[in-house]
Parts: sequence; C-alpha cells; structure tokens
Amino acid sequence: MRILVVGGGAREHALSWRLAGEPGVTEVLCAPGNPGIAGMVRTLPVDPGDPGAVLALAEAERIDLTVIGPELPLSRGVADLFAARGLRLFGPTRAAAELETSKVFAKAFMVRHGVPTARYRACATAGDAFATLASGEFGYPVVLKADGLAAGKGVVVAPDRATAEAAVTAAMVDQAYGEAGAALVIEECLVGEEVSYFVVADGVAAVPLVSAQDHKRIFDDDQGPNTGGMGAFAPSPRMEAALEARVLREVVAPVLEGMQAEGRPFRGFLYCGLMLTADGPKVIEFNCRFGDPEAQVVMPLLDEPLSQLLWEAAGGTLASRPGRFRREPHVGVVLAARGYPGDVETGQVITGLDAVARECPDAVVFHAGVTARDGALVTAGGRVLTIVGRGATYPDAIACAYDAVSRVHFDGMQYRRDIGRKAL
Repeated sequence: MRILVVGGGAREHALSWRLAGEPGVTEVLCAPGNPGIAGMVRTLPVDPGDPGAVLALAEAERIDLTVIGPELPLSRGVADLFAARGLRLFGPTRAAAELETSKVFAKAFMVRHGVPTARYRACATAGDAFATLASGEFGYPVVLKADGLAAGKGVVVAPDRATAEAAVTAAMVDQAYGEAGAALVIEECLVGEEVSYFVVADGVAAVPLVSAQDHKRIFDDDQGPNTGGMGAFAPSPRMEAALEARVLREVVAPVLEGMQAEGRPFRGFLYCGLMLTADGPKVIEFNCRFGDPEAQVVMPLLDEPLSQLLWEAAGGTLASRPGRFRREPHVGVVLAARGYPGDVETGQVITGLDAVARECPDAVVFHAGVTARDGALVTAGGRVLTIVGRGATYPDAIACAYDAVSRVHFDGMQYRRDIGRKAL
C-alpha cells in the first residue's frame, strides 16, 4: 500500500512516523511535509488547501490511500473530489466536516440529536451578539466562538462584559478572523476538566482511540490567551471505563447516527473535545481530523497497524471494536516562537536536536514550524516543535520530555512548564 499524508505540521510528522514501515505499507509520502518528515519519508511540494493539486499528486504517484491531516482541505471538499474519481481517502466530506468548520451547525446538530453540550445562542450580527451579552443570559465568564475556522484562535473566554464586547468587536467588526468571525456562538462557560476523545469512524462503525488532555492557554496554570495547543498528555487518567462507555453512548453514537440520518455520513477522525462537568461529559467542540498536539502523544501508544484502521474506515468496512494500545504515559511539550499566538518571529536557528537524538532515547521530536536554510534548521511558524517523552509513570514521562526540552534552543523559545501536571 502506498500512502500519501497531506500536511506539514507536527501532527502529520506523527502520522508519517507511525505509518512508515508498518506491515503492508510499501511507501509513505508526505506533501508538503517539513524537514523532520523529510528525514523519514519522501516529501513533495503541494498546497494542502488546493484539492485539485492534492488529487493530481495522488494520481501521479499512484497512491492507494490518502490521509488528510489539517482541516482546510477537508473544508474545501478534497474528500468529495477523491470520491468522484474513485480514489480512497481518509477524511470526511465537506458536508460532514461542518461539525468542525461551522460552530453554528455543530451546536444546532447537537441540539437536534440530544448530544450534551453547553447552552448557547447563535449570533449572525454584532447587534445580535451585543444584545445577547446585555441580556445577561449566560452570566460571566462567558464563551465566544467564531463560527468558522480560525486556526485554533477563535475562542475567547471572557471574564466580564467589557472583555466579551471587545471580543465581539474584534471578530465581527474588525474581522480579526476574516470570514470565520462573520457569525458567533455565545455560550455558557462550562466548569470541569477538559478531555480529548477520538474515534476512527467509517460512517457507521467506530474504533475508539486513546484519550488525551490538551493545554490550550499559552502560559502555565492555564493563563493567557488560547492557542492551537501548547502540549498534551495521554492517556487521560480521567477517562475510566465507565466514563468512556458513557461518551460512546451519549456522544459518539448519536453523532454517527445523526450524521448518517442527515445524509452526511462521517468518515475520518472524529475528535470530541469534552468538559467533564458535575452533570457528566459535555461537548465543547468537534474536530473532523486528529488534534495537534494530541496526535503526537497518541500515535506512539497505538499497538496495531494504523494503516489498516484508516484503510478500512476510508472504504466503509470498519468493524466497531476497541482499539489496541500500550498504556505507558506520553507527555508532549510544544516549543513555540516568540510572539505566539500573535505575530511571531521566524528565522531563528534551532540547535540541540542532535543532542536529543543522542542522549534521550525515550523522547521523540516532531517538527511543525521548521524549515531548512543554509544548512541549518530555522523557525518558520508559531508552534515550532513538539517534544514527546514516555515513561513507566507520569512523573517519568514528564521528566523525560522536559529533559529533552532542556537540550533544545532557539532565540525567543517559549513553552509551558506544567504539561502533564494535571495527570498527577
């Protein structure tokens, strides 16, 4: 089987790393990839956001299975295009991907199908949003979410009305998120611990993957603005067997059944962002692809061929069953550039990766915002690297990850120092 992984971040590095060398996989290619991925598999230049270019590459390379990493090509209908040409692709159609690409659609869908989630209002204009805030319906803090894709930065947890109104102005008047902020969801702020839960789905059947816990805020102790994710650990100690059964029953099953009933069967990674409230698990958001940085800590735990799971799901032949995983904890720390999650510095030389490879056998480094220049690796984005440590216990995995982090340097490097602490 020849597999094409589409994307160039740490998630795609983890997917390529996992798939390379699996039984039955003759070659893995990645487009466009990054320097870390290029050290493992062949990379090819393509714009992931151009479905036609992705299709042309898959046809030229005689690809058997295409695996889409980021959400943008899915939102632009790459799965629909491949299906029309009879090519196998793992990822949902444009209509099914609306679970992620439209917060308004996702919230209304959950209400229609009885999926537990926060109370909300959908606001089509700034006037609607200001009126909702003035009503005091949700109190404070309150959560505001841009309707569309905003690279993980379209969510504001506002502690008071002034902050909430400023968020409305930024999204709907100043267009800080472009078209993604043309509509807003305003919802009650749920209280509890967050857990990320994933399944591989083929439209009807599902195979659960290991749960994880992400760290969205930029600073320690969950302070500062939201980001795309500053680190993660897996598995989550909170996801005990009874809770997992409840999530499968109350969230995953109604989503798959509801999407099927509405004519948009969901095939792909279904990411359920959950808040474990006093009333039980409630959905914060859905993603239609694997999370980043969660993929980097979940992929090393898989104890069966990922390629076979994705092949069956893409072809609609998956059988519902538990996935097979090792249980040793993994902790991933994101190293970000100065300025992230705002305007970032790029072009800073990265050093120490050879020391990690040489001195930290239980750590693995996944590249994201990295490029090669004049024989050196330099920063090229906000989230630069994810360094994952493993160990027999969470303290061991945490120590392993941060030991590896201590060997890496680039000017302006920032990272959280409390990743994994919640597991203790």
